[in-house]
Order: sequence, then C-alpha cells, then structure tokens
Amino acid sequence: MKKKILFLCTGNSCRSQMAEGFAKRLGPGIFDVYSAGIEAHGLNPRAVQVMSEAGIDISKQTSDVLTKEMLNGTDLVITLCGDAKDKCPILPAGCQHVHWGLQDPARATGSKEEVMSKFREVRDEIAFRIQKLVSEL
Repeated sequence: MKKKILFLCTGNSCRSQMAEGFAKRLGPGIFDVYSAGIEAHGLNPRAVQVMSEAGIDISKQTSDVLTKEMLNGTDLVITLCGDAKDKCPILPAGCQHVHWGLQDPARATGSKEEVMSKFREVRDEIAFRIQKLVSEL
C-alpha cells in the first residue's frame, strides 16, 4: 500500500516543489506525493530550472495552500522550513511528522550564478534525503 506523503513549506514555491518532484521520481509505487504551503507563492522558475538540470520536470506542478482535506489519509508530513514547522496544523491520528530544516534558496543573494548555486545545493540535499527515505521503506 502506498504511503501518502505531504511536503510542506512556507510558500510552496521551491523546496516543497523540488521534494515533490524527487519523491515522484524516486518513489513511484511507494508514495502518493503532494506538496503545499502555508501560503502559495507560485512555482519558482529557478526551482524548475535546477530540477530540469536533474532530469525532472516540475513545470506542471502547482503552488497550493495547505487545507485540512490534504491532510486526510496522510501518513507522513515533512516540513522543510521552520515557519512551516511552527505553523503546521494538528496532524491526524497516525500521521508522522519529520522536519528537514533547509535554507530557502529563494532568499539567496549575490550574482546569478551564486543564487543558482544555492538552488542546486538545496536541490541536491533534498535528493539525498528523498533517496534515504526511499531506502528506509
């Protein structure tokens, strides 16, 4: 039976979108994967670009605000930032919560290449954590 996983961050624009993309790629048949945010900031084009570099197209994913209905039947909620962790609603009985405190690449400063480097760094960290999650199941 597939596990329902929800990735949650503040704006559902970068980290949770990348996590959704990797989990769908690395865990087919294992996970039903969703992502949401405390707010919806729209899909970040830099996240789309760095995921494309990794061979994963997230351009059709949508930036969604978390609803109580999304939590129904969810087995695991993974928060990707402190804001989402702090504002995460009470989870249904039986739902696990894991926190991955990752820097927000959308807040990176510097040259275009420095900003893209931060996006790639966060992308690679998410890929590593998703691979570990898959191997543990």
